[in-house]
Amino acid sequence: MLQEILVPLADQFSALNVFRYITFRTGGAVITALVMSFLFGPVIIRLLKSRQSGGQPIRDDGPESHLLTKKGTPTVGGVLILLALTSATLLWADLSNAFVWAALAITIAYGMIGFMDDYLKVSQHSSKGLSGKLKLVLQLAIAGVVAFWILSHLPEGMTTTLAVPFLKDLLLNLGWAFVPFTMVVMVGSSNAVNLTDGLDGLAIVPVMIAAGVFTLIAYLVGNSVFAIYLQIHYVPGAGELSVFCGALVGSCLGFLWFNAPPARIFMGDTGSLALGGALGAVSVITKHELVLAIVGGMFVLETVSV
Repeated sequence: MLQEILVPLADQFSALNVFRYITFRTGGAVITALVMSFLFGPVIIRLLKSRQSGGQPIRDDGPESHLLTKKGTPTVGGVLILLALTSATLLWADLSNAFVWAALAITIAYGMIGFMDDYLKVSQHSSKGLSGKLKLVLQLAIAGVVAFWILSHLPEGMTTTLAVPFLKDLLLNLGWAFVPFTMVVMVGSSNAVNLTDGLDGLAIVPVMIAAGVFTLIAYLVGNSVFAIYLQIHYVPGAGELSVFCGALVGSCLGFLWFNAPPARIFMGDTGSLALGGALGAVSVITKHELVLAIVGGMFVLETVSV
């Protein structure tokens, strides 16, 4: 938003040219998301506490320490992450970029699924929310729409391809399997983060690390000069996802302040499903789906151990 407003004024005020640069706007997104988390965190925690008499339902078959230390802690804290992430992205990103909207769309949509799940758990005072089948159907439907949206905006010759890590500029053409594959990536990433979200700060830290890695990847892939020099594939427009990932890092860092032990708030499915979906979408757009499995190794290990 700021880019669209301020860059046209750069002829009169040359200092405004900094808003042309993705690196500057990425830094602005990190700081904005972080500050918003600090400002609205206490307010949201108080609001959630007043609405949730018993806090997040804790399973009786869990560790005794969970029953003693986590009982009464409010959930649905993912609302704070989504607020900071969305606001910072809308403020600093190029809103004419289709990839930014794709990443935001799946993040918010998955967050809404998680919110419905958390709401049922809290209102029914039960650890069971939406049925697993219903959540999976909703996730697949949303992922399918986003996958086709991404497919329609990727450059010709790269629409159905997959990059192989450590092999420079090698792209495998998945053909008709591209859409199902990307759906699995986005849904799998979302649920993997959800499964990891068991201990205070356990999920948010690896999400923050993965988002930081993809901030760099998106910038390099979206910059033709660096892409040619590093012999990696070039995806026009993907660099703008650096701003989105920067906002993701800032919102996660701000949330960690309230989620570190002893946690004052839990992200719930509202946050975990949204964050996983965001990482999945960015990996698909940048053609680094396999890299996500590496930098998100914690999520992979947690998933296969279930």
